[in-house]
Formats: sequence, structure tokens, C-alpha cells
Amino acid sequence: MDQVIEGENIPQQFLKTVAAHGDLVALRWKDDADAWHEMTYTQFADAVARAATGLAAQGLGRGDRLMLMIRNMPEFHVLDTAALFLGATAVSIYNSSSPEQIEYLCNDAGAKLAIVEDRGFYEAFAKVRQSLGTLDKLGIIREADDTGADFTYAELLSSDPIDLESAAQTAQPDDLATLIYTSGTTGPSKGVMIDHANVLWTVECLKRAFALETFAGKRIVSYLPMAHIAERMMSHYQQLLVGYEVTCCPDATKIAEYAREVHPNIMFGVPRVWEKVYGGVQAALSLDPEKEKAVREAVEAAGPIAEKMTWGTATDEEIETYNFLDAVAFSTIRELVGLDQLEAAVTGAAPIPAEMLAWFRTIGVPLSEIYGLSETSGPMTWAPYKVKPGYVGHACPGIEVKLDEDGEVMCRGGNVFRGYLNQPEKTAEVLDDEGWFRSGDIGEFDDDGYLKIVDRKKELIITAGGKNLSPSNLEAALKMIPLVGQAIAIGDARPFVSALVVLDPDVAPGWAATNGIEGSLEELAQHPDVIAEIEGQLVQVMAGFNNAERVKKIKVLGEEWLPDTDLLTPTSKLKRRGIHARYADEIEALYS
Repeated sequence: MDQVIEGENIPQQFLKTVAAHGDLVALRWKDDADAWHEMTYTQFADAVARAATGLAAQGLGRGDRLMLMIRNMPEFHVLDTAALFLGATAVSIYNSSSPEQIEYLCNDAGAKLAIVEDRGFYEAFAKVRQSLGTLDKLGIIREADDTGADFTYAELLSSDPIDLESAAQTAQPDDLATLIYTSGTTGPSKGVMIDHANVLWTVECLKRAFALETFAGKRIVSYLPMAHIAERMMSHYQQLLVGYEVTCCPDATKIAEYAREVHPNIMFGVPRVWEKVYGGVQAALSLDPEKEKAVREAVEAAGPIAEKMTWGTATDEEIETYNFLDAVAFSTIRELVGLDQLEAAVTGAAPIPAEMLAWFRTIGVPLSEIYGLSETSGPMTWAPYKVKPGYVGHACPGIEVKLDEDGEVMCRGGNVFRGYLNQPEKTAEVLDDEGWFRSGDIGEFDDDGYLKIVDRKKELIITAGGKNLSPSNLEAALKMIPLVGQAIAIGDARPFVSALVVLDPDVAPGWAATNGIEGSLEELAQHPDVIAEIEGQLVQVMAGFNNAERVKKIKVLGEEWLPDTDLLTPTSKLKRRGIHARYADEIEALYS
């Protein structure tokens, strides 16, 4: 990674982006009336300069921590970047954080200032304000005169601009750029320490993996929580350093709407996002049986050709056939969902069914699966173009990846974090003296160096018969049943494997109408024809597993599991303990 400049920091690199692309659009957003607004890189830099002066006047300086509880909006980018110019560390927390979680996070991080978006977030902070030992001041973005906020975003921006060139010298490469708090699925959240050098190194790593001729001006939509490393790296740090045009989407449920308007060039999504797109397309097609049949046949014919095209082995005749199918079927689908101008599409943070990834690639969406963690500043393995569905690519440029004796995935590189804040013992458990990070995931390599994730060490199901199983592989297979949107495999210390499956709210109503069935999702989940349809397809999707691994019984649920609840993390990872607790009776009934 010789292009990473020793001794430099994020602000210095940002100023190079501004100098080279000052007239390009940096940020786009909608106001409350759905009117579009935009900000160039020159304007972005000016806002950062003014916010930095304002934050300094409020007492923020090098080494201090700034807590941000803000949706995906331009103010986040300005405030986070301004903190970097002051040598401070901006820490984004999930917008669903309870007052108790806010208290823990602020005190663990030692936050000096906090800025929230609106009254609702302010009141969550206010409930525990007296318990926030290091917090001096609490600001607000959307002004509310009667909240008692210590300052507003408008007041920060009314300041005279700081000299950015001078301020850019403040932070050192080993100063913390951010703390990413883990989702807490396996215990209390830990603060993952990522410094300026980590960010610069990782952005260069991703640039080499993308291998695009130019990055400046590429359109992306920012919609996942900025508290998550994937969104923070993709739409914030990469923006600062390569010049992306970022459209801010404050409501993740509107990503489909924004994609249709923006037509992004690069898009990251957790599997649930791609599953929603897939389900929406299938639901729309189901309304026209002839068109559904034609598209299905086109996908079946084009799939093998698309695979050959990936590896450069397709004949001219096969390419001509694919182009015909694309023109008459696939291009229309891509355009309707706003994915027609994608140069790279990425899924990560949880497993995606291999069949679904292959379907997207067949219809011309260049989807690939990336693997990494907060502790690796995002990426570890990824092959954006030479894709093998079911695998998460090979080691990213500059990163070493190996398997320990028990199959645990380990990596080393400039992307590896500096440790967990205030938790040296936890750090020592995952980071050795030679810089190798233990992921906690079990994997295997193929002959080409492509990695397949078997499962997390702590999430393996061990049946009563002593069989070790991968729940994520079973769950991915279950979600290929069209009526199933979400699933969790059950079986730890049980005589056989069962599953809870949730009806897909985009697909189930259309299927029911076609089959003359009426009712809510809850009613459909109990309808014998719906259950029979899912059970009938269960045999097919379980065919690739041996008898001890296969899901034998299912319970169909009608209530969709939503992110940022006791059932799912903000990025839609399963909270297994929460689901087991919520559905304890249903689970017991499967084994009674």
C-alpha cells in the first residue's frame, strides 16, 4: 500500500479532494417539502471551516470526543469532518439508542460535547444528562427554542471560518478518527478504535479493489446508520478522500424510492435490502403470469451465460444471446428499480443467499459480497467483479488473511483497528502481538483463495445428537422460498432442527390474491394453504443439506421483524437471544 502517505491525516487528504473537485457536488438532500438541494465540495469545505470554529468555541479540541445522534443528512458530514480538523473524535450512535444506552456510550467514550438532530433525540439525552460525567454541552441541529440546548447548528455555522490549511496539521495519524460501537449481540457494546491511518489505508485498499478509472462524481445513496462501519466508510470517509456525490436518505425504508431518483453508480446494502428488491420484483411479476414465466425462463437461460461472462469464457454467440435477453427483459427491471447505472453493487454485514446473488448478477446488477467487521475498518475479503456466489471473495489488496487451526478467519493489515476502548483484556482476546486479528468467524478457502464463511464460532448450533450446524447457511436457504422474507434456525441442544419463518410482506399478499386467499399477514401465516406451500418448498431448499442438518419443522409468522428492535440489529442482523425470548412458546410447540 505504497500510495498511503506516511504522516498524513484525513483533513489533509480532504483538502486535496476539494482542490481537485471543488465544483463537483458533494452532498444532495431533500427538504421537508421534498425539494432537492445540493452542496459543492467548495461549499462543503466552507461549512466545515465555520463549524470547526463554532465547535472550538464550545470547547472541543484535540483528543476530545463528540457524540452525534443524527440521521443521514448533510449536517452529519459537516460536523464529523469539522471534528477531524480539530483533532477530535466524532462518535455516531444509533438513533434508536435508549437513554440507558446513551448513558453507557457517552460515559464509555468520555464525550465532551454531543449534538442531536431534533427534540426527540434531545429528550433522550436530557433524561440522563445528570449522569453524563464528562459531557459539558449538548447541541441541537433542528432548532427548538424551548429544549434548553446549549447551542444550535445554525450558531456553529454563523462563526468565521477557521484556516483549514493550518487546522489540517492538528491531527496525527494515530489520533482516533472515530469509535465504532459494536452492535452488542454478544454482550455490552465495545468501542472499536479506528485512527486516521486506518481510514487512509482502508480507503486506498478499497480504491484498488474497485479499480475504477475515476471515482470523483460517482453517485451513491447514504441511508444506513452512520454508526455502522460500512456506511461510515462508504459514504463518508471515501467521500472525503475520493470525491463521491452523496445523496442523503434519512429514512432507510425509502432507499428504493431514492434509488429510482438517483440511479446510483455504487451501492452498498445489507442482505435485507437486496432481499426486499428481489421480493418486490417477484411480487410485481406475479401480477402478470405470462411476464413472470417469460422472465423466469430468461433468467434460466441467461444464468449460465452470465457466469461464463464473469470469467471471460462466453462465446460470441452466447454473449449475443445474453444481450438479447437483457434488452427484452433485464434492462427494464433494472431501470424500474433504479439500478440501471450501477458500476458496482455490494452486499455485506450478513450472509446473502448464493442463489439470490446469482439472480441479481444474471439480470445485470453487478452484485458482489464483501466480508469484514468494524475491527477491520470494514473490508477484509472482496472480489467485486470475479464473483463466486456463496463466497465472500479473496483477500483485499494489502490484507493478509489466513485460517487458524480450528478454521477461525484471521487477518492482518493497515485496516486492523487499534483495540477496544477501555477494554485491554477484550483487545488481547482478538488481537495478538504480531497484529493478527481474530474474527470469531469460521471459514474455508477454495483453490483460488476465495473465502466461504461457515458461521460464527459462537453461533454454531450443536444438536442433542452432537451435530455442529451453521444456522446462517440454513437461514439463507430458507429465504429462497418466495413466501419467506426472514428466518431463524432453531436446534441448539434439540433433537432436530426447526425454524421460524416470517412471511415476506411484499410477496405474500400477491400470492394469496392469485390463489383466492384473503386476510392480513397474521391470518395468512395461519392459513393451511400458505403453510402447505412453504412446507412443500422446504424439501427443495433443504436438498443440499444432509439429513441431520435439514430443517424438519417450521412455524410461519406474519409479523415482519424490523431493524433496530429486540429482534434485529440496526443493520438487520438477527438478535438470536431476543427472538428466542419473544417466541419461546412457539419454539417449544415445535418440539412438543
